[in-house]
Amino acid sequence: MSSTVATEDVRNWIHSELWNQVPVAIGVIDDGYRVVEANPGFARFFGEWRARPCYAVFKDRTERCDRCGAAATFADGKARVREERGVRDDGSAITYLVQLVPLTLQDGTIPYVIEMCTDITATKVLEQEKLEAERLAAVGQTVAGLAHGIKNVIMGLEGGVYVVRSGMQRGDSDRILQGWEMVEENIDRISSFVKEFLDFARGRAPQVRLCSPDAVAQKVFDLFRDAARLGGVELTLTLGGTTTAMLDEDGVHTALANLVSNAVDACQVSERRGGHVKLSTRDERGALILEVEDDGVGMDAEIRRQVFTNFFSTKGLQKGTGLGLLTTRKIAQEHGGRVSFESTEGAGSVFRLVFPRDRLPKQSETGEALQEASHGAA
Repeated sequence: MSSTVATEDVRNWIHSELWNQVPVAIGVIDDGYRVVEANPGFARFFGEWRARPCYAVFKDRTERCDRCGAAATFADGKARVREERGVRDDGSAITYLVQLVPLTLQDGTIPYVIEMCTDITATKVLEQEKLEAERLAAVGQTVAGLAHGIKNVIMGLEGGVYVVRSGMQRGDSDRILQGWEMVEENIDRISSFVKEFLDFARGRAPQVRLCSPDAVAQKVFDLFRDAARLGGVELTLTLGGTTTAMLDEDGVHTALANLVSNAVDACQVSERRGGHVKLSTRDERGALILEVEDDGVGMDAEIRRQVFTNFFSTKGLQKGTGLGLLTTRKIAQEHGGRVSFESTEGAGSVFRLVFPRDRLPKQSETGEALQEASHGAA
């Protein structure tokens, strides 16, 4: 009997200590969205909570959140995990991971929802710093190759000037025309080179708005379809009925256009006649995926290794600056996403823009893009 009592005392002590010492903010929300109970950690996170609405405690709001996680849990009885942005008691911002668990009675009613919040503000800051470091590293790689790229163009200009001058000395109009064409070609190259570099190096936040990924893919398809056909390449489009998302539409269009352009070029330089490029969209496992597949020349191991390095281009000196894929990767990173690819020499390549939906940027009240996860809340 004494053993049983001792065991019960231990259990009560453990429960009490867990409630008081656990490094997680735990709040109990009633169906009127008021905090009716909370542990000390909750007060440390959010300050005074007694008899206050959860939206006031978590986010300093005067009305319930539009995408309220507690409301969803009260409605369907399902536990859920969400990433939220709130306000501490001192007014500073906090990003927290909240687990919402319904307290369901035997009759199926749900009088309370428990919200367990873990402060991940520091983690989100590190994520942002990592993304910025990756961007700066990519810029550094690009700058390291900039002199080399410009030197090549200058050599082309010098060659063209030499041909023009020698043609003038000889009175050879054909040679003058040949040299001038060389000059024009290299002026076009340096213009394109500088434009791509500036587009890549800019540090502005994505100009995001709610848009249809399928519509972006359709525009890219319409842009390349006829030119691809003239080059002997069949371009097809498969739309997966993706739901709208907060995207920098121009940026995603640029990234996808880079991939399609590369795929068409890969088919045109292949030894096989013709070629096929497949552009598709889909939602998969919480991520938006834009995919470009080709049956072109493909890449060997060495080329695959260099795809995202300084000014590397599979198109050769006369056509590529090597900035297309770097720009594409930067745009993906600005959206919290990534570029993945698979390629086999002689068989083709598949490039994917992968955007986890819970990492897409959202738009603040001022229109500035904020890189964080889903919104709504307690």
